[in-house]
Amino acid sequence: MIIYGTALLAVCHLLGIFLGDLLGALIGVKTNVGGVGIAMILLIFARLYMHKRGLMPQTTELGVTFWGAMYIPVVVAMAAQQNVVAALKGGPVALLAAVGTLVVCACTISLINRGEKTGASETANNPATGPSTTAKTA
Repeated sequence: MIIYGTALLAVCHLLGIFLGDLLGALIGVKTNVGGVGIAMILLIFARLYMHKRGLMPQTTELGVTFWGAMYIPVVVAMAAQQNVVAALKGGPVALLAAVGTLVVCACTISLINRGEKTGASETANNPATGPSTTAKTA
């Protein structure tokens, strides 16, 4: 059932938050350190473990997939809001770091995209798979 996928997500989330708080206490900060990331890793491992052993019916897997897909954007939005508030309170250095990170990521993605060859140009240039260039005579 789909509800079991939701329950699995909830268990992983609660365990991840607990482990994130524990990790924060171990390193001496009074905050959750990576709890959401830990929760997602736990969800991935739990799903793979259960799927490998045949313990996850298709409907349960659909529940995990649905909530996993919903969980990530919500968490990213929450983290982004917190980071913006912290950056505005942190001063210009945090804002410069954010803008610098954005520029570096955009340039890296642009370089990767320019370095790739498209499938259409490869097909057109390959005589074995591209259009025939020999003319037929009647």
